[in-house]
Amino acid sequence: MHTSDNPETWRLGLSHVEARRRLAEHGPNALPGSGPEPMHRIALKILAEPMFLMLLVAGVLYLALGDRAEAVFLLGSILVIITITLVQERKTQRALEALRDLSAPRALVVRAGVKLRVPGREVVPGDLLVLHEGDRIAADATLLDGYLEVDESLLTGEAVTVARIAGSDRDPLSASTVVTRGTGLARVSSTGSATRVGGIGALLATTGEPVSALQQASRRLVRVLGATALAVATGYCLLNWLWDARPFLDSLLAGIALSMAILPEEIPVVMTVFLAMGAWRLSQHHVLTRRMPAVEALGAISVLAVDKTGTLTQNRMRVAALVDAGGDVANLDGDVATPLPDNFDELAEHALLATPPDPFDPMEIAIIAFGARLDTAHREHSGWTLAHEYPLSSGTLATTRAYAVAGDAAHRLAVKGAPETIVGLCRLPEAAAAMALRRAAELAAKGLRVLGVARGSWGGSTWPEQQSAFTFSFLGLVGFGDPPRPDVPAAIAECQTAGVRVLMLTGDHPVTARAIADAIGMSARAGVVTGAEMDQLNDASLRQRLQRVDVCARLRPEQKLRLVRLLQQSGEVVAMTGDGVNDAPALKAADVGVAMGERGTDVAREAAALVLLDDSFASIVRAIRQGRRIYDNIGKATRFVFAVHVPIIILALVPALLRWPLLLAPVHIVLLELLIDPASSLVFEAEPESDDVMRRPPRARGQTPFAPARLTFAVLQGTGLAALLLAGCAVLWSYGQGAAQVRSMAFAGLLIGLFQLVLANHTGSLRHKAARNPWLKWVVVGIAGVLAGVIGIPVLREIMGLALPTPEAAATLGAIVVLMYAWVTLLRLGARRLSAWRASPVPA
Repeated sequence: MHTSDNPETWRLGLSHVEARRRLAEHGPNALPGSGPEPMHRIALKILAEPMFLMLLVAGVLYLALGDRAEAVFLLGSILVIITITLVQERKTQRALEALRDLSAPRALVVRAGVKLRVPGREVVPGDLLVLHEGDRIAADATLLDGYLEVDESLLTGEAVTVARIAGSDRDPLSASTVVTRGTGLARVSSTGSATRVGGIGALLATTGEPVSALQQASRRLVRVLGATALAVATGYCLLNWLWDARPFLDSLLAGIALSMAILPEEIPVVMTVFLAMGAWRLSQHHVLTRRMPAVEALGAISVLAVDKTGTLTQNRMRVAALVDAGGDVANLDGDVATPLPDNFDELAEHALLATPPDPFDPMEIAIIAFGARLDTAHREHSGWTLAHEYPLSSGTLATTRAYAVAGDAAHRLAVKGAPETIVGLCRLPEAAAAMALRRAAELAAKGLRVLGVARGSWGGSTWPEQQSAFTFSFLGLVGFGDPPRPDVPAAIAECQTAGVRVLMLTGDHPVTARAIADAIGMSARAGVVTGAEMDQLNDASLRQRLQRVDVCARLRPEQKLRLVRLLQQSGEVVAMTGDGVNDAPALKAADVGVAMGERGTDVAREAAALVLLDDSFASIVRAIRQGRRIYDNIGKATRFVFAVHVPIIILALVPALLRWPLLLAPVHIVLLELLIDPASSLVFEAEPESDDVMRRPPRARGQTPFAPARLTFAVLQGTGLAALLLAGCAVLWSYGQGAAQVRSMAFAGLLIGLFQLVLANHTGSLRHKAARNPWLKWVVVGIAGVLAGVIGIPVLREIMGLALPTPEAAATLGAIVVLMYAWVTLLRLGARRLSAWRASPVPA
């Protein structure tokens, strides 16, 4: 225990003023790591992209050909595209920085005598840290009070925990290590780079953001298309030069234009922006993203395995009922302090003795709160000192605390735990055991969690290994009430409509778990499987049993891990919630691990992919809704990018085959890119969810927006537009129109077609789309501005090789626009009917 010259003041901690002064003096408690990537470095990465290298080559070729205006325009457009890309990168970076700030470790400190949670980076030397099981220690510190077992494997590489005892300066606590058992109060000795972990190196300060499966798939696709673009463009250049006898530099420009048309460099941008912004949007719904791949996995979740306490319920545990050894019941009225009948005195007293004074578990917190309403005689035991403690174990669902009593040779024991465990430890006669378990079942049937309480004594000299070696006397039962959250029934119903199965995993009594499940409308299936039953079943039998039950009770953490793996082996995409140190393996194994932000341990939060800032089940359901929206919008953006590239490719390739004048040059394509890039990354990212987003089953695990079947629709859209534009070009050639007139019609048609493709890959009517997505009007403004500029401004018109439209060209363009609208509308109707036909039941 701590000793000090000022025993009355040392527990007050630092004052707020002193803490701010020390923060300014010592700096933030953070390891030296990489901050935001500098803008110039991002710009250099952009210039190394294939698209920009091709633009630079094209600009140089224009200079070599003497077309200075085209060269200046092309090289100037590079600066515009870099600016747009930098803005997008910065927007993504800000979103990720905001998420990192939210996900930064927090520490419980004592300042001015008050416990408060502060960001880990604000911990300063001299701070008092309050440590519980599951906490990651924020800084190097000396333990002043309590007993801890600490996992120092991050520093030592050894998985064995080490004991830390108050008053031992030789064994300080180290930053970034984890408390696996016990509670304590420690004074911070050093922070940031001065800590032991700071000496290991800055690599521990940051971890690279994992690349999601969609991002990997998109990058593979772009690499394949990049190689294809290079091969096709090379052949096209040679074709123009050798077969069509065009000058080599002109042929090279045509080849560059074709390769730029083929390469969909917007796809990686779409993936990065959508996932980062999706994570930011999730944070607005109280869901913090720790790992980016979880954002895309949300929309595929088919099983939601949730803990009952605090997620489905309010986590406002209170002692609601007491049952003495004789079976008499005392129902307690909330927080009202009512005198206890004498026959419940010993039960209440030993429930308190079996509970640590600064607990972490909600039921233990409720016992302490209940004890505060009792008279002093039940709460204070002068001369009693904690001598030994037996924690909860997988074999014995009970905890025992042993006290040395002044003037008494024997130790006094207080034990609490699962009713069936306590009954077994007390070795009750059969009739008494049946009565106690019947009373426990009655409390559980009311939705109460139930603990048994017993007392004992021990006069031996050596502590036994197991609690079963003691002789206990049964004192009774304690019932705890924790009502369901009011928004849970509606969220459960939404999951059922969305085809997401909800599975309750709890350590509670089966009857309690079933009562809560019935109260929230979780399932019509009345069955419950317990941890003990699971141990008797092999994997095949348990997998079959899980098809008939939605409530799993009396589970141990390792059994949760087994359930997660079995569900995944059955093809399910599993999200699981957890809050304790022992939940970490199952949280890591789940496709989407979800930790509790309010009551979860640091270890659970770090193992999880998502953190619920409000511990609410409804927030998980909102996250699934957002995950589906994000994936849908990625699909829409991908279809748009492929659809808009198809006519560009065809208009760049076909003229050489038909020996027409060049229709699209690099200057035209780069101008189109200025519109395609923001249209794909901004307009589609902001697209609201479709009306049926939670009325359809989750997508298949292996489904991807890059599947050939999904891109066929986009290719058909683009091919139809290209065919209409080529037909218009042929008509104008037949009327004797010049190359500039034909090119003007084709380019204007592409711009208008781009907007039609944006609309075609959205949902709802035009008015509905414009009202829900404010970015659409800016697309219209951008297209109109570009079209007016390149046609109406003589200098730009000359650079682009265009001309003012003749009546024939204007009439042809008008007809093509109408036909393009008819084509994309026809395709949408056909796609809807095909989807409806596939979804309809097959007749018997």
